Amino acid sequence: MQFNHVANRLDAQHFETIVALFIERLGFVELRRTERVIWMRQPGANIDLQFCQSTEAGRDEDKRRSQVSFLSLTPQQALEDLAAWLTQRGLEATVRAYSDREFYLDVPEALVDFVIEAMRPELADYPVKV
Repeated sequence: MQFNHVANRLDAQHFETIVALFIERLGFVELRRTERVIWMRQPGANIDLQFCQSTEAGRDEDKRRSQVSFLSLTPQQALEDLAAWLTQRGLEATVRAYSDREFYLDVPEALVDFVIEAMRPELADYPVKV
């Protein structure tokens, strides 16, 4: 089997706002869409991101351990910029830290089962043997 995509859930009421965030602010392109699901890819990446609309009332208390993760030389500032964009659109968004090199953005009303993470590139410098 070959890895293809990862799927996460977004609150249906805020689905289009989060999709717009990924397209407008993170450069993702839409690959395919159905009534309740969208597949996107960031140019240069080879894994797709799928978002599914959810009406789940409860949120995972431990969702910060499940992330859509990005690399950045300035991870905290990058997430603060996204949080400001979301706040301008009426969503509460907070940035917190795992460490001094790893940060996460939570949007409790919109992100059902994950947070958006940004970390310094050296944290993803894994020696991979193929």
